[in-house]
Amino acid sequence: MIEGSTTEHSPADLALGSVMLAFDGLTVPPDVAERLRRAPAAGVTLFRFSNVSTPGQVRELTAELRRAATGPLLVAADHEGGQFLGLGEGTTPFAGNMALGAVGDPELTARVAAAMGVECAAMGVDIDYAPVCDLATNPLNPAVGIRSFGDDPARVAEQVAAFVHGLQLVGVAAGLKHFPGLGGVVDDTHHRLAVLDVSLAELERHELVPFRAGIGARARVVMSAHLAVPQVTGDPDLPSTLSAAVMTDLLRRRLGFDGVSITDALNMEAIPQGSGQVDAVLAALEAGVDLLLTAPDRDARERIEHGLADAAAGRGLDLDRLGRSADRVRRLIGWRAGFDQPDLDVVGSAGHAALAAELARRSMTLVRDDEGHLPLRLDPTARILAVQPIPTDQTPADTSSTVAPGLAAALRRRHPTIDEIVVGHAPSSEEISAVRAAALRSDLVIVGTTAALLEPAQAALVAALLDAGPPVFTVALRTPFDLAAYPASRTHISTYGILAPSLEALADALFGDAGFGGRLPVAIPGLYPTGHGLTL
Repeated sequence: MIEGSTTEHSPADLALGSVMLAFDGLTVPPDVAERLRRAPAAGVTLFRFSNVSTPGQVRELTAELRRAATGPLLVAADHEGGQFLGLGEGTTPFAGNMALGAVGDPELTARVAAAMGVECAAMGVDIDYAPVCDLATNPLNPAVGIRSFGDDPARVAEQVAAFVHGLQLVGVAAGLKHFPGLGGVVDDTHHRLAVLDVSLAELERHELVPFRAGIGARARVVMSAHLAVPQVTGDPDLPSTLSAAVMTDLLRRRLGFDGVSITDALNMEAIPQGSGQVDAVLAALEAGVDLLLTAPDRDARERIEHGLADAAAGRGLDLDRLGRSADRVRRLIGWRAGFDQPDLDVVGSAGHAALAAELARRSMTLVRDDEGHLPLRLDPTARILAVQPIPTDQTPADTSSTVAPGLAAALRRRHPTIDEIVVGHAPSSEEISAVRAAALRSDLVIVGTTAALLEPAQAALVAALLDAGPPVFTVALRTPFDLAAYPASRTHISTYGILAPSLEALADALFGDAGFGGRLPVAIPGLYPTGHGLTL
């Protein structure tokens, strides 16, 4: 990034210095190395499916990027935990925000965030685009879900502040997202513009509360949402990213944020693409955004950068505003430079694995046990049928597809006779019939769902099993909202994820080797309030 006084640099340098680069490759491509040598860049964002193989490879990649650059360089990643492990399988599989919300212990949240931060730093990552501050207030929202700490503004705010403290304690900048709050909408901004049509007063009472807490905890970065808030901007078609009323008046003046602001990814369909992308980028800078988050698309990046250079040459950019942005980025780089890089062996360490197991165990939530089946006391010959959908990325902010189905394997470590069926994310009628037939040969069915409220076929699968005869335990392997899609279930558990520590904790709790300590961090519509949970 630009060093020294901003007056020493050309308008083009100031404009290009706002770009966070991205690329495809496990090593630095020649064109990116040349780009880093030729002109300023704020840094690089790493993407799981473009740049990540192993922790050692990521550490070498970040070192290679810094060798190629002519000045200090920020490296960022989406490493949220839970469904979005942006730095790969070699990292510790922490269950993520909604599991932390189910525990409700800020001290645990800070410890988990610090562990995640140390692993980021060991791999050379300076900014974690986390925590998600969005409230999980709309069960039909496909993009937030378990990425959120919950639906209560005050409780989420407490978790956000703890996460920021933990992450930044070890020298990794926290990136609050998605400002001013994506949780209340039904549209995924990866695919289309979402609209949150609420007043500023309503924002203050709900969506902004976690952001205020994160800013109060001195979060270094805030990421915008490609979300329209017409009662704030006056325009139902204007994304917040492109709005000065949101990114300057609301974020900086009203909330007092003095750190670095960054756009959400510029390849998302909620903002103009193609030839209109340049105008959107210029509008974001004019709105007061400091950094531009490009995606691994070389043509789009070059189009954006040419547009920035042309606008700078034609005096189409506010150079004073760009200078203030460069100063904020410089302060972030200076803060980050005060921390040493940890050794790589901290990534996936035994201590972190134990912490992930603690989080999973403490978050396990027994929502319903109407017939008193738990804990299980089964004859070793009893046959259990374990059913789950194939792990699937339900939004681009998702790495679930990299996780192998693990429900049956976790159960087999406690009981010898487990039959396994893995169905499609939207199970077909043939799959449902086959599962029902297998259930009739079983003494107990444990069926997991990952999107029953959004995917009717998963709800149909559970309905067929509930009608089959044997006892059925339903497990929400993602959001607790699934129970609303099959309310006839008599025994129901929420795990808040499909990662191995959560499935191991589930099996322990089912067989009485651990308790159920979690509480619902969200309300299940028409059934249970936030904070509900049973103990055995």
